[in-house]
Amino acid sequence: MNRRRFLGIGASVLGAGALAAVAVPSAAKLFAEGRPGRLLSSDLDLPEAFRVPLPVPAVLNPVRTEGATDYYEITQQVAKLEIVPGVRTEAWTYGGGFPGPTLVTRSGRTAVVKHRNELPVPSVTHLHGGHTPADSDGYPVDLLMPVGSPADAAQGMQGMPGMAGMHHVAGRTVAGERSYTYPGKQRAATLWYHDHRMGFTGPGVWRGLAGFHLVQDDEEGALPLPRGERDLPLMIADRSFAADGSFKYPSSDPALGEPGVSAAYANGVLGDVILVNGAPWPRLDVDRLRYRLRLLNASNARPYRLELDPQPPGGDALVQIGSDGGLLAAPVAHDRIEMAPGERFDVVVDFSRYQPGTQVRLVNRFGSGRTAEVMRFDVSAKQVQDDTAVPDRLSAVEALDASAAVTTREFAFRRSRGDGWTINGEPYQPGQNIATPALGAVERWRFSSDLHHPVHVHLDHFQVIGRDGGDPGPYDAGWKDTVDLRPAEAVEVLVRFTDYAGAYMLHCHNLEHEDMAMMADFTVQ
Repeated sequence: MNRRRFLGIGASVLGAGALAAVAVPSAAKLFAEGRPGRLLSSDLDLPEAFRVPLPVPAVLNPVRTEGATDYYEITQQVAKLEIVPGVRTEAWTYGGGFPGPTLVTRSGRTAVVKHRNELPVPSVTHLHGGHTPADSDGYPVDLLMPVGSPADAAQGMQGMPGMAGMHHVAGRTVAGERSYTYPGKQRAATLWYHDHRMGFTGPGVWRGLAGFHLVQDDEEGALPLPRGERDLPLMIADRSFAADGSFKYPSSDPALGEPGVSAAYANGVLGDVILVNGAPWPRLDVDRLRYRLRLLNASNARPYRLELDPQPPGGDALVQIGSDGGLLAAPVAHDRIEMAPGERFDVVVDFSRYQPGTQVRLVNRFGSGRTAEVMRFDVSAKQVQDDTAVPDRLSAVEALDASAAVTTREFAFRRSRGDGWTINGEPYQPGQNIATPALGAVERWRFSSDLHHPVHVHLDHFQVIGRDGGDPGPYDAGWKDTVDLRPAEAVEVLVRFTDYAGAYMLHCHNLEHEDMAMMADFTVQ
């Protein structure tokens, strides 16, 4: 569905009245309960939960090291994977697996990652949360064409719906291989990389183009936090499957010649199978020790309210130590955590608080039926000495000063009657700036919404300073790059862009909204 065809979808999403400004409260009630989007049912018989062991993506080793630079290589390729037991699924992958290989890099060292595209479609790779020069940020029309594409192949794509204006960066479109440079000028954090091609991020990520990128530094390494096999990246993502085992996705054009989804799914696609690290409802045997769980919501549109069931005696099961941008100043204990698409929460769970043999489920209180289950931890009876701890102080986190803000900018995320999903009333056009912040300047940015929009800002992390004129929410602590903007809500953040000038983006991380033009450029000067 291109943007012209998007005009009449209102009645298919929530009913035309629900999308009008006067009806936002009723829509707000629906989406505040965590149900944006529409469920896409699988055609397969779904497997029983908690039978598949939790897989952990392999760590990618550099192919070579020169001075302070580590070089990596990833081939983007089609692979047949056994995701649902006994069924083969064709996936688009980084390196032949889903998730892709985990990169573990060091703050202060440069990582150069060469991607080779052997997929049947162009790709763009974005390091989500990366502090990255503009030419390596994964701008959505910086296309990496498939191997063997003619040098001018991108020229023929300029007329594609949703691709108008791409000529202004045509010089950054290449065929076959491209290297992305990540200088490592950032603190330890849980990042992830994924496809970011304009108009096709939703189907690209849904088909498997996502992986972890973990940054380490000396400050975090000096803390007595769980590490090694007890430091677990957990990519949570919902998917649906067709009868032949393929990923089921409601693209309006199955050949992916035009972007978008069928009208009923324009507010987001929700799968009925919950995957963790690419496995459906897995289980993990754990000792009665502390574990660090790096939680990532890699779903296209589904938010999660995660809890442990049963709760440990006294509650406070999930001790948050980090956010999108790394360590918090001090740990924050939660009984539950709400995660919008794109967000990360690093938490420590102390399984010694459970009796041996306890089966502890990670559940999704925003889900129902099978989507209310995520995975299970089976607590062993083995007695092991725990040499880890969660310190009362974790990091020296600089607090941006609101009084130092040089300007306030407004960004309204809305469904427009005239042209689909918009920011400040405009659908995305590459090269059309919505803001021109200066390097090093603190600015106050105010995001407001009609419906549910997780807002992602590229280049630098920000700090949430308030919601609807009040305090930040319980899940807003620390440096963020994605903030959950609920229906009819306004969130204020402080931003400061450093080191790199050039064109970057902010956009909704509901990938169906993003693909239907809810993006905007800003240029740092």
